[in-house]
Amino acid sequence: MSERDALLGFVAAFVVAVLLTPLAGRFARRVGAVDVPRERGLATRETPLLGGLAILAGLLVASLLLLNFDGAVGDRMRGVLAGAALITLVGALDDRFDLPPIVKLAGQAASAAIPVLAGVEVTNITLPFIGALDLGEAGAPVTVVGLVFVMNVVNFSDGIDGLAAGVCAIAATAFAIIAFDLERGTAATLAAITAGAAAGFLVHNFPPARIFMGDCGSNLLGLLLGAVAVEGAVKTQAALALVFPLVVLAVPFLDTTFVVLKRLKYGRPVYVADQNHFHHRLSRIGFSQRRAVLYLYAWTMMVGALAVALRFVPYSDEGGSLNLGWSLVMATLGALVLAASVYLVVVLEILKLRRFSAGLLRSARPGATERDIDEDVERRIETGQFEAVSVPELTDAGSPPGEGRRRAPARRGSVDDGR
Repeated sequence: MSERDALLGFVAAFVVAVLLTPLAGRFARRVGAVDVPRERGLATRETPLLGGLAILAGLLVASLLLLNFDGAVGDRMRGVLAGAALITLVGALDDRFDLPPIVKLAGQAASAAIPVLAGVEVTNITLPFIGALDLGEAGAPVTVVGLVFVMNVVNFSDGIDGLAAGVCAIAATAFAIIAFDLERGTAATLAAITAGAAAGFLVHNFPPARIFMGDCGSNLLGLLLGAVAVEGAVKTQAALALVFPLVVLAVPFLDTTFVVLKRLKYGRPVYVADQNHFHHRLSRIGFSQRRAVLYLYAWTMMVGALAVALRFVPYSDEGGSLNLGWSLVMATLGALVLAASVYLVVVLEILKLRRFSAGLLRSARPGATERDIDEDVERRIETGQFEAVSVPELTDAGSPPGEGRRRAPARRGSVDDGR
């Protein structure tokens, strides 16, 4: 399949999603699938869910028009679409009826198993500096687990207007570029269709959102991104095949990792929503929803661009020998992305920044007061392009660090922040 097919697929999915999202919102209100603001949410009004239905419609229409359904590749694509339909149904039921976590997990596993049984399976992977690793019979269950993991990563990160749709659109675009270069045209076209459907929904979901995608949308996009990663990169013999999805999806991966570690640290179930996501922390240091989501888009674009550069910059030849000049270029790009990522995470870990600031200030001025420290933290945030707030406002008395009781996004009945 050609780049023209991918572009047409993007446009078709975009148009269908734009046109059908309002209808999905009306249907959600009619059946009672509505997000109600809760204690942990930033949302201030009731908002319909089930936006994932419009994303699925865009996916199906564009896929039927432009995907290759011939031979073994066609079997795999049919498996992906069947799994997509099932996870959308499971997610829609969860949006309406609040399914128990174990039932939702079973639905995710069943949905992932469908494309895996159709051939979307990693039987061997190529690791940098190690070479090919044969997974044998473990390939199928490992792939199912990986797809379920990506679904939950996207679901966990969907907690602010426009975040999941925008991040997934950016990630899918990066996957499309990489897959085409790896001569996986069908996977690349599926990635472009996924990006178009997510972008079309984003027209109605960008802050202030008129509709949320719900679990039916976040799980759908997670499954599609996972399938695209497997078909478009991981199954190839490229030396960095496993690295590409890890870099492209670094932002939601890091968000999920930080959240899970925080919950484990304070002895809470990992599936119970809280206020430790990156978007919550950006809100606590004074960002509007729109500004927070734009910062996270920019971060995603940076890591996505790095993944694309890893494929296109000729820093090594076919024999594995490094080109010094291009290697230095890649090292510089990697260092810039890493520095930006570390800086943002450190600032989001605002209490750690405060302790660091306190140490520096008291070393220079032993008589510094708590107020002096607060003002120093504010100055550091301001000079780093962040809006300054008073640190004592960040947490409530008796709450663990980062667990203040301000409202943070949460959909009706969610086990996390998927909307």
